[in-house]
Amino acid sequence: MAPGGGACKEVVKSVPTIADYDVGTTKSESSPTATRSSVTVGFIGKQEVHSNNGVYELLECPLCKTLMYPPIHQCPNGHTLCMNCKIRVHNCCPSCRYDLGNIRCLALEKFAESLEFPCKYQSLGCHNIFPYYSKLKHEQHCRFRPYNCPYAGSDCSVTGDIPTLIAHLKDDHKVDMHDGCTFNHRYVKSNPHEVENATWMLTVFNCFGKQFCLHFEAFQIGMAPVYMAFLRFMGDDNEAKTFSYSLEVGANGRKLIWQGIPRSIRDSHRKVRDSQDGLIIQRNLALFFSGGDRQELKLRVTGRIWKEELELQNKTV
Repeated sequence: MAPGGGACKEVVKSVPTIADYDVGTTKSESSPTATRSSVTVGFIGKQEVHSNNGVYELLECPLCKTLMYPPIHQCPNGHTLCMNCKIRVHNCCPSCRYDLGNIRCLALEKFAESLEFPCKYQSLGCHNIFPYYSKLKHEQHCRFRPYNCPYAGSDCSVTGDIPTLIAHLKDDHKVDMHDGCTFNHRYVKSNPHEVENATWMLTVFNCFGKQFCLHFEAFQIGMAPVYMAFLRFMGDDNEAKTFSYSLEVGANGRKLIWQGIPRSIRDSHRKVRDSQDGLIIQRNLALFFSGGDRQELKLRVTGRIWKEELELQNKTV
């Protein structure tokens, strides 16, 4: 038995120790003529990883397979584990079943400070290199990171770039695709009083060479049943802010108008909906707009998308 450790359950075969790994060394971080070469352990200064077979695996949590960040824990036998997995396994080493205790692997934490890694979205176009402890923060906001499927009302886990998601929405979700910057949609529901059972509706517009998702749905704000329409931009937030849109609904000499900026699909559908950033119509008013005996929803929503800079140019001409 290892000193200070008690067996949790049956002993299992330990994970083999990783012995071989390659890193690159640079003469100077600031020198444009710096050269790199492959070396083994026993180096000084920042190192850039060229192979995933050694250093990457050394820093990879054996349980969740993600890179480990301080605090990195180890058992008395030297098996490492990330903080989240330490909690998940109830402080019992998954490799040798010894009690993990509260031993920090300070050597590995210090070693990680000397490394530089490429962004994990390198294959998607990000070619920057980052110090190990800056890599994670960058990847959370990297502009090349894939987008989540914008389809609402399902637990779709598909991610990808915009062309991939367009094809996915069309082929897998059967979403309607339209060309143009204006729209005129009519939404009909036979029993509008069943708000909780209302289905999600999504239409994708190709406008100015970009794609926009028009959402329309029924939900409740507190106890009040409402309908809401809003637009999301299939791209990053900084580009979304260069566009504006308007939505209009009405009948019988009355109308509601909403004007706003489309939200990026980086913001989840639920986040946009819960922020109430769109055209909101109380159900009683929506039924009034529908006419008839108010037992069926027949709501027409019109709208327009424009690019702010083009709108300003047209006004000055």
